[in-house]
Amino acid sequence: MDKPPRSPKEPLISGWLFFRYLAIGGYVGAATVGAAAWWFLYAEDGPSVTYHQLVSPGPPPGGPEVAPWCLSENQSLLRMPPWVNIWLVGSICLSMSLHFVILYIDPLPMIFKLTPLDLTHWLMVLKISFPVILLDEALKFVARNYLEGERWPPLAPVATTGPRGH
Repeated sequence: MDKPPRSPKEPLISGWLFFRYLAIGGYVGAATVGAAAWWFLYAEDGPSVTYHQLVSPGPPPGGPEVAPWCLSENQSLLRMPPWVNIWLVGSICLSMSLHFVILYIDPLPMIFKLTPLDLTHWLMVLKISFPVILLDEALKFVARNYLEGERWPPLAPVATTGPRGH
C-alpha cells in the first residue's frame, strides 16, 4: 500500500515474483510429498509400506494453508503481520475451523475417509511447514534489498564534498 498504482503496461507478475511463486510452490509440493512419504514409510501408526508400494500411482495428498505469507508481495511478516487484515484472519480461522470439523467431528472423518491427527503428527506438520516461512522471508529480503533498491536497515546518508570543498 506504500507504492503508487502500477502502470497498465507493467505485467501483473514480474519475473522475480514468478520465480518466488515457483520456489515456494516447489517447496510446498516437495514438503507435501515428503510428509506423505514419512507417514507411509516411517510413522509408527502409518501403514509401513515399502518404497515400491509408495511410488505406485494413487491419490495426491493435500497442502497447507499459505495465506499469511501472501499478505504482501515483498514486506516481511515482521513488518506486516497477518492481523493487519482482519478479513484474512477471519478467512484463515474459518478455513482451519472447517478442517478441524472434518477431522474431529463424527461422522465426517468416516465420510471423508480421514484419520484425525495426534500431537506427534501435528508437530511433524509444523516442522515440515515452518521452512516455507523462512524461504519466503529470504526471497522477500532479496526483493526489497537487491531488486527494488531499498536497503533495510536504511544506510545513513554519506556527506560528500567536491574537489573544491562544496
